[in-house]
Amino acid sequence: MNLLETFRIALTALGTNRLRVLLTTLGIMIGVASVVSLMSLGGSLQTYVTNQFAGLGVDVLQISAALNRNTATGTQPLTTADAEGLLASSAGQYLSNIAYGYNVQGTVSVGSNSSSPSIQGVTANYSELNNWITASGTFISQKNIDESARVVLLDQTTATDLFSTADPVGQTVLISEQVFTVIGVMETRSTTGFSNQTVLIPVTTAQTRLANAHVAGKGYRVSSIQAKVKSTDSTDITAATKAIKAYLMDAHGITDSTAADFNVFSTATIQNSLTSTLNTLTLFLSAIAGISLLVGGIGVMNIMLVSVTERTREIGLRKAVGAQASTILSQFLIESVLLALLGGIVGILLGEVVLLIAGRLASQLTIALTLNSVILATGISSLIGIVSGMYPAYRAATMRPIEALRFE
Repeated sequence: MNLLETFRIALTALGTNRLRVLLTTLGIMIGVASVVSLMSLGGSLQTYVTNQFAGLGVDVLQISAALNRNTATGTQPLTTADAEGLLASSAGQYLSNIAYGYNVQGTVSVGSNSSSPSIQGVTANYSELNNWITASGTFISQKNIDESARVVLLDQTTATDLFSTADPVGQTVLISEQVFTVIGVMETRSTTGFSNQTVLIPVTTAQTRLANAHVAGKGYRVSSIQAKVKSTDSTDITAATKAIKAYLMDAHGITDSTAADFNVFSTATIQNSLTSTLNTLTLFLSAIAGISLLVGGIGVMNIMLVSVTERTREIGLRKAVGAQASTILSQFLIESVLLALLGGIVGILLGEVVLLIAGRLASQLTIALTLNSVILATGISSLIGIVSGMYPAYRAATMRPIEALRFE
């Protein structure tokens, strides 16, 4: 008997018990759908995170004050003196640019419309280091910084909240009861770590007009410092990080690195950490979903054993007329694999439906069925079919014809 005939017999046997086939493959369907959808969702999340960090660049180091740190000299804030001294220090050989910002709280309002975005005072080179540009109008200039001008750039959300569809450039708004002129509207923010609702003002305006951030002998307090490394090479980034830490520890009078009152990290570190976490979470959830595949495999084995028992006389008759044990083995093994593959195919289709629904619910993600998940699902289904069908097929192949013909 050739392989094609064996397939035909296997399909005929499965076709006569459609309901049983459906119930048998249900566990595999659910398992494959879960694994496929979770893997694809995990991949979409990783792509989203990568795209979000792409705007910052791996060559920009973020420096922030450490929280809840007590050193022998007391916790010291980051200041403009710290930021401006970096380029003149030994760390300067690795750096091409420095930017810093100061965050304040407040409400932005126009008439009866108000909004409570994040208010961030920034330097004139902030857009360069953060790859964040204006959709209309102009960015904050050095003249605005020098004059502590009351000018503001709105994000798209705040602009819509306050002015609806009208052009806000040139209009005035109130920030903490002070009049500011809108000089531009930023493009939609697409970088992780920054709120989509953030208005930007000159850093000196934030430090002096909206807050009293003066630090005796050190200029003004800053919330964060950004240092752009000249090279994207990981060795240079590591060297720059060490040099910055050494400079700040010396400036703050700290001798024990574990007591540092600041943190220095790169966007690549955050991205790698998030990607690793997402990978672990995806694998963990997929492993849980895979339990249903195990249950489905047990179901396939059980139904194949039932099929062998029901067709004992058929097996005996075929052996009596000369069928080889290998032929019987391959027939039942093919039936088992077909059962598992059927469950896998339907499971992939169900997974696609789940992803379509998820895509509607999370429109910011680009969710699509990945080739890797389809290949994995197909491979797992085939493996389940082979493993689950091996014992029943072996049992059928090793039956003695006389005993099989006597079976009632």
